[in-house]
Amino acid sequence: MKNWQKMLAAAIACGAAFSASYVPAEAAYQLNEEVKAPTKALKQAAEIGVLKNENPAMANLANKDAIVVMTFGTTFKDTREKTIDATVKEIQAKHPNTKVVTAYTSHIIINRVKKNEGITYPTPEEALDQLKKEGYTRVALASLDVIPGMEYNYDIGVYHNYKDQFKKMTLGTSLMYWQGQEEQADDVTETIKALSTQFPKQGKDDAILIMAHGTPQVSNAYYSVIQAKIDEMGLKNVYVYTVEGWPNLETVMPKLKKNGIKHVTLMPMMMVAGDHANNDMAGAEEDSHKSILEKAGYKVDAYIHGIGENKAIRDLYVKRAEDAWNALEK
Repeated sequence: MKNWQKMLAAAIACGAAFSASYVPAEAAYQLNEEVKAPTKALKQAAEIGVLKNENPAMANLANKDAIVVMTFGTTFKDTREKTIDATVKEIQAKHPNTKVVTAYTSHIIINRVKKNEGITYPTPEEALDQLKKEGYTRVALASLDVIPGMEYNYDIGVYHNYKDQFKKMTLGTSLMYWQGQEEQADDVTETIKALSTQFPKQGKDDAILIMAHGTPQVSNAYYSVIQAKIDEMGLKNVYVYTVEGWPNLETVMPKLKKNGIKHVTLMPMMMVAGDHANNDMAGAEEDSHKSILEKAGYKVDAYIHGIGENKAIRDLYVKRAEDAWNALEK
C-alpha cells in the first residue's frame, strides 16, 4: 500500500470495487471495514467518481426514472443549439422513453435567456422539485462541466441536498475527472484525443493554443495535468492556457518565442463558444488574445467553436451520462 494510502488507512482503504480487467466508472475506494461507525463526514470524504445514494425509506416505491443534465448554460443561441442541445439530444436518444431535463447552473444566464428569448430553463433545484411533484423516484444527474471545478461543486451540492428526497439518485462525473490513477480511466488523455480531431494540420512554425476557463479553486491544477498529458502524447507546440486562472496567455507566449512559432491557432476548450471565445479570445478589442498575439508579431487564426460541436467530445459526455444511468440501474 502506498504511503499516502497508509496515512488514510484508518479511514479509507484503497480497495478496487471491481477486477483489474474492468475500468469502473464508479469509485474504486471504500471505507476500511475496520471502521464500524463512520461519521457522515467520513462517508462523504470517501465518495469519489460516480456518486450513488439509495433511500431505504422509499425502497417500496415504484421506479419512475428521469435524467437531469446540468450545464452552466449560454446566452449565445447558435452555439447552444450546436453544443448543449445537441449533447442533450444524444443523451435522450439513448433513453427515448425516459424524461430528460436540461438545467442551467448559471442563474444570471437563466434570467437573460428568459428576458431575451422567452425560454425558461430551470435551475437544477427547480428541475428536481418539479420531478418530485410529478412522482419521479429515481434520478440520474449528468454534468456537462469540463473539469470538476466550482461549477461541478454546484452539481455535487445539488446531489447532496436532494439525494434523500428520492428513492435513488446518482451523479456522473465531469468530462475530465480520472487521470489514469489506481487503474482508473484516463479521462484527460481520452479528452485530448477527442479534441485533437479538430486540430488543424501543423507545420514546424505553427502552434495551437487551447483556451480553458480557469478557476480560483484548487482544481485549476487540472490544467497542468492536461499540459503534461499533451506533452506525453507527443503533440508538438500545443499549449493550454486559461482566461481566469493559470497558466494564462502571458505564461505561454515565451514558449512560442522560444520555439520559433510564427502562426497560432486559438481554440476554446469550453462546452460553448460564448463570450469568452468570441470576445476574450478572438475579439477585435486590443486586449483580446488574438490582438495581443498579433501585436507581438504572430499570424493568428481563431477556431470559434465550442467543444460540444465536436462529435468525439459529445460521445464522451454521453458516456459520462451513461455512467450515471448505469449506477442508477444497478
